[in-house]
Amino acid sequence: MKPILKLYRGYANDQEFIVFGHVFKQSTAGNYEFEKKRFKNARSVLRMFLIKTIPNADVYLEHNGTRIHTKSLDDGYFKFCIPLKDKLDFGWGDYYVSTFYNGEEIREKGTYIHPHEGNLGFISDIDDTFLVSHTRNFFKKIYILLWKNINNRKIFEGVVPHYQALSTAGRNKKDEMNAFFYVSSSEWNLYKFIVKFTEKHDLPRAVLLLKDIKTSLMDFLVTGRGNHNHKFDKIKHILEFYPHLQYTLLGDDSQHDPFLYEDVCKIFPLTVKAVYIRQTGSAKKEKANAAIKNIESMGVAACYFKDSADAIEHSKRIGLIL
Repeated sequence: MKPILKLYRGYANDQEFIVFGHVFKQSTAGNYEFEKKRFKNARSVLRMFLIKTIPNADVYLEHNGTRIHTKSLDDGYFKFCIPLKDKLDFGWGDYYVSTFYNGEEIREKGTYIHPHEGNLGFISDIDDTFLVSHTRNFFKKIYILLWKNINNRKIFEGVVPHYQALSTAGRNKKDEMNAFFYVSSSEWNLYKFIVKFTEKHDLPRAVLLLKDIKTSLMDFLVTGRGNHNHKFDKIKHILEFYPHLQYTLLGDDSQHDPFLYEDVCKIFPLTVKAVYIRQTGSAKKEKANAAIKNIESMGVAACYFKDSADAIEHSKRIGLIL
């Protein structure tokens, strides 16, 4: 069977270009059908976790007239970290990756961001930060994931105007947007769904950094759970990759975001401008509240909010948005 290449949004600064993806065995798995209802939607979701990856596959990157070869890792994941000699254009650009099967080239196009010059960057969680997921309730979370298609999944009220305002904060040109990253404990299996959901709701186009891909139904049952250290590592990498930016971190109190962001502020005391934590329960959590107060004591603006209208008002008050 022909392999399938899945490319993700990459990113670049003035010195380095990073793109990544997976190589899969060809099957119907992973072809999520976004408009299906109930049983058909459930079947599509489960198929996303029944994929088979191809280890040690030859993959070739084509960009700016160069062709670079590498091989996929044991889980089918590949990544190119390429030093740059020439300057890249700002904004979104294209790259191509190919592999071969019985002498036939299989080639796919991906995109990457080289952010326009500016001062601001934004890193947001996904589940229960802008996508209503009920992470705190295991059975409800699984039910919604299986039985609610993309048209029935909900977004928190007020998120879209807030995120859209953040994406253009400090910008004088309409076609120049701030760098946005969605960093989540959701697995790469859900990449296509997340991209489609954000496009459907006009959220900022962003680079996604997700958790290692899963390949079984047992993995599906623990989706989004487990160790969240990968989120810390990915956020740390972004802040080090674009060290000149002032970052706003957006998350929720359903899992570990308040404490994760608290640690980020401790390590990058001059880099984080603001932290937003959504309240997901009926009352604020004592430990999350303590983390917020500690973040504020380090000179970082912080907002622990129930409604996005309060977050928008806070962003205006600190001069982040107009």
